[in-house]
Amino acid sequence: MTHDTPAPAFAPPLWRSYLAFLVPMILSNILQALSGTVNNIYLGQMLGVQAMASVSAFFPVLFFLIAFMIGLGSGAAVLIGQAWGAREVNRVRAIAGTTLTVGLCAGLLVAVFGGTYTEIMLRALGTPADILPGATAYARIMLLAAPGVFLFLLTTSMLRGVGDTKTPLLTLLISTIVGLLVTPALIRGWLGLPQMGVASGAYAAVVSYLAALGWTAWHLRRKHHVLAPDALFVRYLTIDRAILRKVLRIGLPTAVSMITISVAEIAVLFLVNRFGSQATAAYGAVNQIVSYVQFPAISIAIAASILGAQAIGAGRGHTLGHIARTGIVLNLLLTGSLVLLGYLFSRHVVGLFITDAAVVELAQTLLHIMLWSSVIMGMSMVLSGLMRASGTVLVPTLLSMLAIAGVEVPVAWLLSTPYGLNGIWAAYPVAFLAMLGMQTTYYRTVWRKKPIRRL
Repeated sequence: MTHDTPAPAFAPPLWRSYLAFLVPMILSNILQALSGTVNNIYLGQMLGVQAMASVSAFFPVLFFLIAFMIGLGSGAAVLIGQAWGAREVNRVRAIAGTTLTVGLCAGLLVAVFGGTYTEIMLRALGTPADILPGATAYARIMLLAAPGVFLFLLTTSMLRGVGDTKTPLLTLLISTIVGLLVTPALIRGWLGLPQMGVASGAYAAVVSYLAALGWTAWHLRRKHHVLAPDALFVRYLTIDRAILRKVLRIGLPTAVSMITISVAEIAVLFLVNRFGSQATAAYGAVNQIVSYVQFPAISIAIAASILGAQAIGAGRGHTLGHIARTGIVLNLLLTGSLVLLGYLFSRHVVGLFITDAAVVELAQTLLHIMLWSSVIMGMSMVLSGLMRASGTVLVPTLLSMLAIAGVEVPVAWLLSTPYGLNGIWAAYPVAFLAMLGMQTTYYRTVWRKKPIRRL
């Protein structure tokens, strides 16, 4: 197969396919983050800046621990997409069964070891002493809930592999609603519940994940979905080594890339923590806002990967170049629009998380420095996502890791002394520009010349 044939960049069928994925997926990503965001708003408004800083201190650790699941889900989604494109239903179930079994085992390990050494991890990060108790309480609960969190992440990822983006949307809607109700109830002690302080957000997250997973299982069984947890699917809940090797071939480099990003964030947080708990709170608020701006970029990259995998499975490899171009244009339009809104309303948005005027001013300045680079990041992600759909994962992953570990962290460290926090945040756009340059070069000079083979 060839990678590309001339095609109009705005052909309606492909735009419709993208949008069919994107609208539910973007809403799903927003809802997934909204649960955490609402918790942070509750904590910041009801308990103060220190509560917000306590949660922010754990964010990179959580990201580090779920990185393997993100990679595993990514590898499974590509294989499921190819199998679904070829209409091999039993293979779809076999891939899903192996992935879920591995995810559950990994979650149990994280719960045992992470829950035991929570405070040690946070102390090693240099977490400020005034927020260490709250951060430890919050983190320990989230780590003990790892099996449920991992299954939640894998399930939504694999459903998208078969083109189902509506079920994850409904799942996340339930999760968000439950979190909206439970968090303030635990903070204030409504209905006779104990007042849990900073840990309220973590307990609410656990309850919301369990409720959403229970509903998803019921919904899939009622719809006789290909991934419904019924008697037929249970037979596939074993580890097929051949399938696992293929999942890991795609997913492990992605997981390593995510771990590299999380380690880089830990290094950045370590630099930020040197400026005190107000800087840590500003870091958390900026991360929350940027995550929303980046949702279209992330969703477009996932859509490009899934559409590419399904095209390869169905023998339509000649459409891959068209998928890449359409994804890049959509990223410019959607992510670019959110970036513009972020600049226009930055003070109001930051104020949702933080009440301290000095911290609001600090967070707004940091946001202005790096927000625009989300568009650059999105363009890079489209290219790497499409290459991943064909099984080309190692080089794009290494290039991403080089940009983060070899550019972002050193630049943040070098600029932190003369420019303080502003210098740390300037490292993000520098790294994203380097990433786009390297990914584009490899895509155009190497990947497009390779033959496409189904995995």
